[in-house]
Amino acid sequence: MSLFKSIATFGGFTLLSRVTGFVRDMVLANFLGAGLVSDAFFVSFKLPNLFRSLFAEGAFTSAFVPLFSQKLVSEGKKKSMFFASQAVSILFFFLLLFVLLFELLMPYVVQVLAPGFAGDVGKIELATTLCRITFPFLLFISIVSFQAGILNSFEKFAAPATAPIILNLTMICSAFVLVPFMPSPAYGFAFAITIAGILEILWLRYALRKIDVRIHPYIHVHKILKNSEIKTLFKRIAPGVVGAGIYQINMVVDTILVSLVGTGAISWLYYANRLQQLPLGVVGAAISVALLPILSKQLKAQNMAESRQTQDKAVEYAALLSIPAAVLMIVLARPMINILFEHGKFTSADTIKTSYALMAYAVGLPCYVFVKALMPNFFARGDTVTPVKFSAVVFAVNFCFNLMLMVPFGHVGIAVATTIAAFVSLAQYIYGLKKRNFWSISKPLLYKIAKIMFISALMGASVLALETGINTICGNYLKYHFIIKLFIFGFLGSMGLICFLVFAIAFRVLNLREMLQTFVKRGKAKNAD
Repeated sequence: MSLFKSIATFGGFTLLSRVTGFVRDMVLANFLGAGLVSDAFFVSFKLPNLFRSLFAEGAFTSAFVPLFSQKLVSEGKKKSMFFASQAVSILFFFLLLFVLLFELLMPYVVQVLAPGFAGDVGKIELATTLCRITFPFLLFISIVSFQAGILNSFEKFAAPATAPIILNLTMICSAFVLVPFMPSPAYGFAFAITIAGILEILWLRYALRKIDVRIHPYIHVHKILKNSEIKTLFKRIAPGVVGAGIYQINMVVDTILVSLVGTGAISWLYYANRLQQLPLGVVGAAISVALLPILSKQLKAQNMAESRQTQDKAVEYAALLSIPAAVLMIVLARPMINILFEHGKFTSADTIKTSYALMAYAVGLPCYVFVKALMPNFFARGDTVTPVKFSAVVFAVNFCFNLMLMVPFGHVGIAVATTIAAFVSLAQYIYGLKKRNFWSISKPLLYKIAKIMFISALMGASVLALETGINTICGNYLKYHFIIKLFIFGFLGSMGLICFLVFAIAFRVLNLREMLQTFVKRGKAKNAD
C-alpha cells in the first residue's frame, strides 16, 4: 500500500472519529458547561490519557512496531506473532500493577494533579471518584494500541482508525442511558469511558481474527523476560519511557498551572485543544502511523534513496494539509466554537475565552504535524534516545514560558507557551535529522512549503473579507438561528477550501493534470475490479 493511500485510509476514518468526537464534546458542553463539575470531569478524563504516550501510542508502540515490522519481513508471520504474544503479556502484567497502585493512591494523585482544587473539598472528592472510575481505561486503551500496532504492520489501517469512534458513540449514548440515573452527569460519562475501552479491545480482536492473527498471552512472565528479543524491546523502550515521562511531567505541570488560573480554565483549554486535535489527529497521526512501518521496511531493505523520497512526501502532505487548516482555525475560531459548544451550560463568555486559546494553539499546529511526520525517521532506525533529548528541551521551554505568560495572559498564555514549544521541537527534529544525515529538507520542498504558506494566507484573507461582508450586510450572523449559523459557517469553510484549491493550482502547488490522471486511473482500476 502506498504512503498516500495509507494516510488517506487512516486519515479518512480518523476524520469520521473526530466528527463523532465533536458531537461527543457538544453533549459534554451541554451537560457539564465550563465550571466546577466539568473541571473535575476533564481532570479524570485527562488522567488515563496522560499515560497513553508511555504505555500506548508512545514509548511501547514506537519500540514495538519497527521490531515487529522488520520481523515480519525477515522471519515471517509465525515467529512475529510469538514475539507479539510475549510482548503483550509483559505489557498487561505491568499495566495491571500500575493501575491498581494508582487506584489506591488516587486522592493524593488528584491533589498533585490539580492543586487549584485544594480550596474546594467537594471538587477534590468528585475528581477523586471520577478518576477512580476512568483510570482502568489506561489498561484497555494500551491493549487497543498494541492491537492497532500489529494491524498497522500488516497495513490494515481502517479498524484501528475507527476504534476511537466507539469511545465517542459510547459517551454520546451514555447521555441517554447512564446520565439520567446518576447523581451527576459526570458519573455517567466517566463510566462510559471505561466501558468503551473494553468494547474497543473486542472490536480490534475481531479485526485481527479476520486476517488470521491470534495473540496468546503467557502467564509465566519471568520466563519471557529472559528472551533476548524482549530484552531488545525493553532496551528500546527505556529511552522512550524517559521521553514519555518528560512529556507526562509537561502535561501534569500544564494541568497544575491551569488549575491555578481559575474555575473554567481547564475546560476552556480542553475544548480549544479538542478542536486543534482534529487536523492534528487526522493529518499528523495518519502520517505518523502510516509512515513508521513503511520506513521500517525500507530501511531494513537498505533502500535509503526510497526512504528519503518517502520522508519528502510525508512532509509535503503535512504542509499541504496542516497549514491551511491552521489558518482557517485562526480566522473562524469564534464561529466554530459558538456553533459547536455554545448551548446548555456553555455561555458566550466561555466561547470568547475558548476562541482565544484556539487561535494560540492553531499557530503551532503545523509544527506539531511536521514533528509527527519527522519522528518516525528516528523510531524506524531504532533510535529512541534522540527524541527523548528533544522532549527534555521542549519541556524546559514550555515550563519557562508557562511561568512567564500565565500571569499576564491567563489560560491563553499557557496555550501560547505550548505553541512556542512546538516551534522549538520542530527546529530540533530538522537539525537532528540533517546532522545525522538521515534526511534534510531540499530547496524544492522548502520552496513548495513557502508557497503553501503564502496561498494559505491569501485564503485566510479571502474568508475574513467574506465574513466581514456578511456581517456588514446581514448583521452578526452568530446571533441567528443555529441552522442559519451552521449554513453560513459551512459556506465560509467551503469558500476557503475552493480559494485554496484555486490558488494552489494557480501557483503550481497542485498539478491539475496529474490530479485528473490520478482520478482516471483509480476509476479504471475500480471498473476492472
